[in-house]
Amino acid sequence: MSNQKTPYCPIALSIRYVGDKWTLLILRDLILDKKTRFKELKASKGNIATNILTNRLKMLLAEGFVEYLNPLGTKKSRQYIVTEKGLLTLPILFELYLFSVDFIDETAMNREESAFKKEILLDPTRLKEKKTKAYIDFVQELQKSITPPAV
Repeated sequence: MSNQKTPYCPIALSIRYVGDKWTLLILRDLILDKKTRFKELKASKGNIATNILTNRLKMLLAEGFVEYLNPLGTKKSRQYIVTEKGLLTLPILFELYLFSVDFIDETAMNREESAFKKEILLDPTRLKEKKTKAYIDFVQELQKSITPPAV
């Protein structure tokens, strides 16, 4: 994506980065569900094809939305985390959720999804702050757990 001419319009640029279905769902899984591994992302509800997941992760890495930790230097040990830039998509995810939540049959929601709906409708700003802090704390703990102790 970086080799394409940058759109002059901020909305067009945003759509270039996160305007397809899979990119936002990957970011949702990384931030809200704290999934970090390719296998976890592949197993998500959306049934994303392996090649599409691979391509979207490459784009997110190249554009600075995601980075990865790789303590063992193998593909299986790679853990994806969102960057500060990636975390800026959380309000977009929340707004999309708020836009469509009333169109979803509540009987199709599990307990966790119902609790999230109640919490976001009650105070979306507070929940965004809470989820942002929780994700930052999660990443810090993850980084600590794979960083060898100083000698």
